Amino acid sequence: MGPAILARMNSAPESPAFFVWGRDNAACGPVALPTLVAWIKDERVRDNTWVFDERSRRWQLAAQMPELQMFFPPGAGAAGAPTSVTAAFKPGALRRVRILAALPDPQLERFARFMELEDVRQWTPIVKQGDLSDAMYLILEGELRVRLMVGDKETTLATLGPGDFFGDISLFDHGPRSADVIANQDSVLLKISAAAFERLAQEAPEIAAPLLLAVGRTLTARIRVDNKRYRDTIYFSRAAEA
Repeated sequence: MGPAILARMNSAPESPAFFVWGRDNAACGPVALPTLVAWIKDERVRDNTWVFDERSRRWQLAAQMPELQMFFPPGAGAAGAPTSVTAAFKPGALRRVRILAALPDPQLERFARFMELEDVRQWTPIVKQGDLSDAMYLILEGELRVRLMVGDKETTLATLGPGDFFGDISLFDHGPRSADVIANQDSVLLKISAAAFERLAQEAPEIAAPLLLAVGRTLTARIRVDNKRYRDTIYFSRAAEA
């Protein structure tokens, strides 16, 4: 995506306009609504084409946009349709996320049907501490930070980048978020809700099982690191008291 297009997408729109994600993995635009409608009639834009709306600053499937729904049959572009995130990203691009790296292209393409694509602007909070949530996020592009606010002071717990994920525990307990996650840069995320993951487990267990194993290994590694940090804290504390 060129610098001029990025600058336009990141600036306040002068008038409602749209960008279309093409098959060549590049954004085309900006175009006005009449042009977008003409492209639908010419079949340049289909129900599963990703469109960026400058007003909402979100990528959506064309068939899910209120302005365009009348041009598609009912149910077109629904969640779980044969093409969703893969309309904007080739399956291999999903291997940027470590827990997906071992999946072959057909499984990646099928997995993507259960995901939602989110384009997040810099400084936007993705989750807030204490909020109830049931979604896990995978990072394709950009940089995020995990923080705790104590009074007016911020403590950064971790910095996350492409290939990382967060919110995995919320898939299982639907509990409150333990920290804030803020976008340090413009970022592209994949979101999977608990409901979507349950559908994945029922419809494609051969994909859900290795994904759960990968999440489990990552959680185990985090626990080991935290345990070591806790042991080291006790050791230094006792050494200081001696």
